[in-house]
Amino acid sequence: MSSRGVESSISAVLRERASLQPNEVAFTFTDFDKDWDGVREDLTWSQLYRRTRNLAEELKGCAATGERAVILAPQGLEYVVAFLASLEAGVIAVPLSTPTLGQHDERVTAVLADSSPTAIFTTSSIVDSVAPYAIAVNGRPAPAIIEVDRMDLDSRRKISRLRETKPETAYLQYTSGSTRTPAGVMVSTRNLSANYEQLTADYFSEYGAIAPAGTTVVSWLPFYHDMGLMLGVAAPILGGWRSEIMTPMAFLQRPARWVQGLGSNPRAVTAAPNFAFDLAAARTKDEDMIGRDLGDVSLIISGAERVHVPTLRRFAQRFARFNLKDTVLRPSYGLAEATLYVATAESRRAPQVAHFEEEKLSAGHAKRTSRGTALVSYGMPNNPPVRIVDPETCSEMPAGTVGEIWTRGENVALGYWDKPDETEHTFGGRLADLAPGIADNQWLRTGDLGFISEGEMFIIGRMKDLLIVRGRNIYPDDVEATVSMISSGRTAAIADPLSDVEQLVVVVELKRRQETDEEFAERIEVLKAEATAAISRTHGIGVADLVIVEPGAIPITTSGKIRRSGASEKYRKDGFHRLDRQLVGV
Repeated sequence: MSSRGVESSISAVLRERASLQPNEVAFTFTDFDKDWDGVREDLTWSQLYRRTRNLAEELKGCAATGERAVILAPQGLEYVVAFLASLEAGVIAVPLSTPTLGQHDERVTAVLADSSPTAIFTTSSIVDSVAPYAIAVNGRPAPAIIEVDRMDLDSRRKISRLRETKPETAYLQYTSGSTRTPAGVMVSTRNLSANYEQLTADYFSEYGAIAPAGTTVVSWLPFYHDMGLMLGVAAPILGGWRSEIMTPMAFLQRPARWVQGLGSNPRAVTAAPNFAFDLAAARTKDEDMIGRDLGDVSLIISGAERVHVPTLRRFAQRFARFNLKDTVLRPSYGLAEATLYVATAESRRAPQVAHFEEEKLSAGHAKRTSRGTALVSYGMPNNPPVRIVDPETCSEMPAGTVGEIWTRGENVALGYWDKPDETEHTFGGRLADLAPGIADNQWLRTGDLGFISEGEMFIIGRMKDLLIVRGRNIYPDDVEATVSMISSGRTAAIADPLSDVEQLVVVVELKRRQETDEEFAERIEVLKAEATAAISRTHGIGVADLVIVEPGAIPITTSGKIRRSGASEKYRKDGFHRLDRQLVGV
């Protein structure tokens, strides 16, 4: 059964599944905090619906239609139920990460101030950490705190009538805030169902745009991130898939758990950002895979940040011996402002890579060559449509020319919460020359740079991250990919904020092995020499400073992306603990 042909809201589809398949397992959460091997908890469709309805009833007692309910809970079934209960009650859900322990969490504070919630969902395990944030803001009363795990949600109770009127906005998906105060993307029920239909049409084209029976999601992605929310919660309900979930920390502690899950569930579907593939390939041992077979994996989505070609290759090669097919790897592009999904590579073939002349690409022209900058293809999106546009003139660019990616469609969100000017700028793009056959000339400006070559879309990076060094456009993603091939660690390419003339600075995380100070110092010097030479050879530019730091030193967003503005600020304040200086003279 698919969501097509029925009322498209998640609440309606959940109600239908609870009626038609009440005893089938819907969600399984494996808790690795309680036990290293994991403690599993299942929820059937009927149990999930009952808990959702009961919690929605509690929420309606303290929140009116269209008010906001923030979810500040650990990843688990309580988080899923809290999100669904908000939708059921006609209250706008605001998924967030739990507050950072031991310090004031500025992001949580900023989102609470922006969204002005009436209620906060949490659990008893962290309520003491959440309580200080439940304060009166902007003249509104302090939000009520609801501890989901202390509620009796499995009892059969009399439920009041559903609210007939639901807000147009279903939930606020707050951006990661890499360069600015987080903004709440207003996602509607129709945005969600439309995007689900678009992605299933592309990912499961060979199955008639519907995932095959028995499809199981395996995910550790955080629910407060757009990809984690769609993959782990929304898509399983809309598609009737079973969802096997764990926490992000469970994955980081032991990346093999993710791959083991893929090999233990039928027709597994998953997604992850670039760094996760390298981590899983490097830290999964052969003995971790005993009894697991990856031959039945249906789909592995690589997204959330630009896909690095070497990363996909290493992952595919590492797990080929366990029957992983490289054709299931699907580089994908999307953003929260489009709900999630925009484009993916063609199905039934391995990720396609093309090379482009570095110098011409820096000048905004894509010319294929046998060697040069390697970029992965994202196919040619049709639904939603995509255009490459000159951001200054708003004119569509010819094929082979770099410009801003614009898109439109029912998946494009309603705008930013309480930010009309930003909404108009980002969601109100107008093509200077109306494209043929387009009646509605309103487009989403993605802020991403890309181009079309031979009928395929390629992505370069964020416009705001573009570096201009000695008059040349330098894409930091390209530099980072070059260095990461040598260092195998996280890398950030930034402009020197202390120089009057823009110069390149590269920050590299390097893990220390079991080695002496002298050996480590020598390895640092070799890395610096090799990385500097590779950047010069590949990109034709020099490096003003190459900074070697410990793993975890480079600032990242809540979704794991490199926060280049944060790295630049940290460099400006001399905030990096530099290993390359520490060991000088050893």
